[in-house]
Amino acid sequence: MLSIDSLATRPDFTVSAVTCRADHAHWSPAEVHDVHRLVLVRTGRFRRRASGDHTDLDRTHAYLGAPGDEEQFAHPSGGDVCTSITVTPRLWRTLAGDTTTPDRRTLHVDARADLTHRRVLASARAGDIDYALCEDLLALLATALRDTTDHPTPSGAPSRPADRHLVAAARDAILEGHPASGTLISLAALLDASPYRLSRAFPRELGVTVTRFRHRVRMAQALDRLEAGETNLSTLATDLGYADQSHLTRTVRQYLGQTPTTLRRLLTPPSPETGRAAALDR
Repeated sequence: MLSIDSLATRPDFTVSAVTCRADHAHWSPAEVHDVHRLVLVRTGRFRRRASGDHTDLDRTHAYLGAPGDEEQFAHPSGGDVCTSITVTPRLWRTLAGDTTTPDRRTLHVDARADLTHRRVLASARAGDIDYALCEDLLALLATALRDTTDHPTPSGAPSRPADRHLVAAARDAILEGHPASGTLISLAALLDASPYRLSRAFPRELGVTVTRFRHRVRMAQALDRLEAGETNLSTLATDLGYADQSHLTRTVRQYLGQTPTTLRRLLTPPSPETGRAAALDR
């Protein structure tokens, strides 16, 4: 029995939790997918057969699926839970160039990649999909390409002198609230750059990730609004681009150590009546 739960869906990618409760040593019927996929094991083990190759997969090994791959699976050790990441051809090309089929399908998942995988899942739970999740997802895909492709790809290209100008333009777009700065992918498209290149260039040039920079800008905007007496946190969350009020509250607490309500009290000057009452109490 197979169940698929969507964790994050955007026009250029999806992240899903795939749970298989099967327990059989024989191969499943062949299936063909028409998208690029990175599949990482969260719990359990299983076997995959594609193009005549048999691969044992667990938390230390993932696989890349290419369009047209004919796959079969076996579960001699019981069920498993996996994370399946699918990407559109457009996003794949920004990372892989003309590499439509990797030289190898299986890659080792080291401790760093495992952490990045977990960060993707944490960002999905928090609702921070368009920047935090996207950055880690791109890093996972770049690692997969590096380990399975023998020739150079755009994701493996070294830094360029033009990266400074790219980051400056991205910084301006975020500070000015350009509509395209709402997601990392749309911001990169605005600047005619790959999202992975933009993601890598930011910490080199500014010392922080593009996700943290965008949060810093939004925290300043939130403080401005709270200081001005904003009381509708749901509206504030929507205006600042957060998924909902809870997402805003979690992020504010993470970066500022206080809830928005507490910050509003701290930033709102006491009325003359309140001030006089406080003085009498002393």
